[in-house]
Amino acid sequence: MNTASENPRWLTDEEQRVWRAYLHASTLLEDHLDRQLQRDAGMPHVYYGLIVALAEAPQRRLRMTELAMKAKITRSRLSHAIARLEKNGWVRREDCPSDKRGQFAVLTDEGLKVLEQTAPGHVSAVRQAVFERLTPEQQKSLGEIMQIVAEGLQPNEAGADLPWLR
Repeated sequence: MNTASENPRWLTDEEQRVWRAYLHASTLLEDHLDRQLQRDAGMPHVYYGLIVALAEAPQRRLRMTELAMKAKITRSRLSHAIARLEKNGWVRREDCPSDKRGQFAVLTDEGLKVLEQTAPGHVSAVRQAVFERLTPEQQKSLGEIMQIVAEGLQPNEAGADLPWLR
C-alpha cells in the first residue's frame, strides 16, 4: 500500500515556486532548441542528440541499445528516430556480427556534414538561452544540481524502470 497517497507531503510554497520555475524553464528551453534545430537542420532536438552521440563514438557507431541509453529514450522511439535519420541519409544501420539480433547505428559522412553545419547555431542557441544568463557560480551549481537529480532517477539495480530498457 502506498502511504504517500494516504498522507501526501505537499510541497511548501517555496518548493512549489522552484518546481514550477523548473517546469516552465525546461519546457521553454526544449521548445527553443527544437525550433532552432528545425529551422537550421529540419530535425528535432532529440535527433540532434543522436547524431552528436554517434559523432563522438569510436568509428561513429554505437549499438542501438547503447544509443538509446545515451539518449535516455525508449528503444521504440529510437528505432523510429533512426528510421527518419536513415531516410535523410544521415545514419545507416548495420547488423552486429557477434549478435544476430543486435544492430549498430552508424553516422554517415552526410550526417557528419549536417552536424558540422548545424553545431555552431545550436551552441549559440544554448549559450544565449542558458550560459549567458548565469554567472560562473550559477553554472557550476546548476550542473551539480542536475547531476544529483539525474543520479537519483537512474538507479543501478537490476530491473530499474528506465526508458532505454523499455
